[in-house]
Amino acid sequence: MIRRVLVLLASLSMVWLSVPVAQAAPSGDRDVIVQLFEWNWNSVGRECGAVLGPKGYGAVQVSPPQEHVVLPGSGYPWWQDYQPVSYKIDNTRRGTRAEFVAMVNSCHAAGVKVYVDSVINHMTGGSSGGAGSAGSSYTHYDYPGIYQNQDFHHCGRNGNDDIVNYNDRYEVQNCELVDLADLATDTDYVRGRIAAYLNDLLSIGVDGFRLDASKHMAAADIAAIKAKLSGPAYLYQEVIYGAGEPITPDEYVGNGDVLEFRYGTDLAKVFNTERLAYLHTFAEPLPSDHAVVFTDNHDTQRGSGVLTFRDNGRYAMANAFMLAWTYGTPKVMSSYEYSSNDEGPPSTNTGQTVDTTCFANRWRCEHEWRVIANMVGFHNTTRGTAVTEWWDNGNDAIAFGRGTKGYLVLNDESSALTGRSFHTDLPAGVYCDVFHGDYTPGHCSGPTYTVDSDGWFRADIAATDGLALHAGAKVS
Repeated sequence: MIRRVLVLLASLSMVWLSVPVAQAAPSGDRDVIVQLFEWNWNSVGRECGAVLGPKGYGAVQVSPPQEHVVLPGSGYPWWQDYQPVSYKIDNTRRGTRAEFVAMVNSCHAAGVKVYVDSVINHMTGGSSGGAGSAGSSYTHYDYPGIYQNQDFHHCGRNGNDDIVNYNDRYEVQNCELVDLADLATDTDYVRGRIAAYLNDLLSIGVDGFRLDASKHMAAADIAAIKAKLSGPAYLYQEVIYGAGEPITPDEYVGNGDVLEFRYGTDLAKVFNTERLAYLHTFAEPLPSDHAVVFTDNHDTQRGSGVLTFRDNGRYAMANAFMLAWTYGTPKVMSSYEYSSNDEGPPSTNTGQTVDTTCFANRWRCEHEWRVIANMVGFHNTTRGTAVTEWWDNGNDAIAFGRGTKGYLVLNDESSALTGRSFHTDLPAGVYCDVFHGDYTPGHCSGPTYTVDSDGWFRADIAATDGLALHAGAKVS
């Protein structure tokens, strides 16, 4: 749910950042999504070839490409992009249609799919009006040639049509999300307009869609829009669980996957206030094969209760666990620094997003941190194997294997874990520790560990640190 009013590496040194290795896993073996939040199209295209493909990411989630409001008086906030003016992709703060097409082609050439963050629940807020990023005129309920007053819900509640009561299904799906004009997605005309936009993107080569604010559309409305698509597309829907609320994430699994917001909150709770030993049975209520899981996203990192890039080593460890564990489809966040929750990405003085240079100019690029980037390879290598050889110390040190394919150790204690040998099902050999080194065939830039013929290896693990071995990074 995108809201204007948001309801929403210290302990690990920069040695955890990596130089990409120019080897890509087959696309069929890769399902990890990375959200390059607010990156422009040229930068995404370059990143697909330079980093995402070589590191094994399966797909990139890009920010909304449709024409949006332009709000210089508010400092070009990030959320202006989530207020559509039209479904043209000719000109946004991130680039032109030609640049978008080139980005898709570049990503596909690198074996990376492209998923678009799609804003189809609503249009703009009532406080704006004028011309959008591509020059289209609009007012709150009038978008010439697209939508007029009759194409929106007008629920007649709360004095301003805004949602107040999340325990009322009708209100949540027929009133306005913080004053954003709520599209009548229960009508065939609106469904057709939305489908035409998505089909335009499919014709370019887009592979799937994150459906923003899905909770505010009936699951049947989304199903009807999906039925109008011109070809197959991967769908994952934003349905935030609320205790006791009538609208639940599981209602939407018939349409595709669902973003599991409980995951990041519960994982942060374990790392911050509980014990890593509790992760032994970690899962959420959604079926694993329908859950997209994440430590944080652009909304939750601006709230509270989740781990973010500002948690440095602990954040890297949480992502390592997510990528090593068996539950859900992982989605990695890539952020920029912000001093206020509304602050937009690094931009020109006219609001155009500048090219990304990782680790400079506020770009944090968590997806390039060595631990996170290399654990994508661990995930790809171990995918489909069961958790084996679980060990914990009853507190904040854990270790587990993924059959004969991988082994992970995490130590969130305040002191080092020393004098211990670990038992794994990995075949005997010498393995690169991808927490601290990059693997190329026959070589590791960091430490290596020898697994003996009985499956044992010895390792000391520093505080707030870890170790990861996998069959795809076997040196000898």
